[in-house]
Amino acid sequence: METVDELARLPFWPYLLDKLPALAEGVRMSFILYFLILLFAIPLSFAIAIAKTSGPKPVRAALNMYTWVFRGSPLVLQLSVVYYGFPHIGIVWTPITVALVVFSLSFAAYEAEVIRGGIISIDKGQYEACKALGMSFFQTMRRVVVPQAIRRVLPPTCSEMIILFKDLSLVTSIALMDMMRTAQRIVIRDLRIDAFAFVLVVYLLMASLLVMLFRKVEKKLVDAIGLGNTL
Repeated sequence: METVDELARLPFWPYLLDKLPALAEGVRMSFILYFLILLFAIPLSFAIAIAKTSGPKPVRAALNMYTWVFRGSPLVLQLSVVYYGFPHIGIVWTPITVALVVFSLSFAAYEAEVIRGGIISIDKGQYEACKALGMSFFQTMRRVVVPQAIRRVLPPTCSEMIILFKDLSLVTSIALMDMMRTAQRIVIRDLRIDAFAFVLVVYLLMASLLVMLFRKVEKKLVDAIGLGNTL
């Protein structure tokens, strides 16, 4: 096992290759978390947005309170309350469960407002036309409103998904070994910041990939319905 002095003398690439297995495990955890959160949060976002737009008044009031709490408080505080506070009332969750629940609810709160904005931007005349054609509320949403709203919410949704990936670094506060916490441990142990450089590249690559993906999706929608590009 190398000493700190020996590690300090290693060139960047040999050193990084030595640490790559540990860093790769951290990256794997980050991506597993990210895609699981999206799997739960995106359908929840649509359900919340539709309920806040057309649901009964008590439901809208409850959802307004939910989005107010999750959008108005820091993520690190939400994680800390659930991970460190809930055990005092008999609710004990693993770090990964806490991360999935808190991040899914938080992302859904933000994304629901983005989707709701897209829904209410649709001209009311289209709702009336659908009603005149005998379409139900769910048929109107599924066939007319939501397809148009999706096109309008793509740019802010891309931003929200990039922010979500970056915010996953906050799971270090509940001792979850994502790529950021793994890099921190390596840097503290070896007194070298090379691991941070590796993590920075991963974040930048992920952001770039998301932007390219959303541009391709938007372009397909532009080609299909003939609207201008905004991303």
